[in-house]
Amino acid sequence: MSQFVSAVVVGADRLGNIPDLLKIHNIAIKHHISGRDPAHQKKTLQLPSGTELLILLTDFLGHNVMKTFRSAAQKSGVQVVACRRSVCSMKQALAQCGYCESCPLNKSKTH
Repeated sequence: MSQFVSAVVVGADRLGNIPDLLKIHNIAIKHHISGRDPAHQKKTLQLPSGTELLILLTDFLGHNVMKTFRSAAQKSGVQVVACRRSVCSMKQALAQCGYCESCPLNKSKTH
């Protein structure tokens, strides 16, 4: 069985069909953060340990929140995917980052 990439999704209150799409790409959502909390704008924010991918849903996030999470990802060496909250947009963004559907061990990550 394929190993899943552990992701944190930031943005939106509800994810709709996105979790199903991510499963097809061997990506498991470790945490979903709406981004509404003012604490998410802190510059010292850290991603949960074990995070391998950060997904930013740009149509539901302010610039400061995105900047904070991008910075945290950069400090942790975590790849960032930014897109709108739609299945089509997510598919396109994942393909651009090298995550194809049902690829065993996407991006050659083995842990």
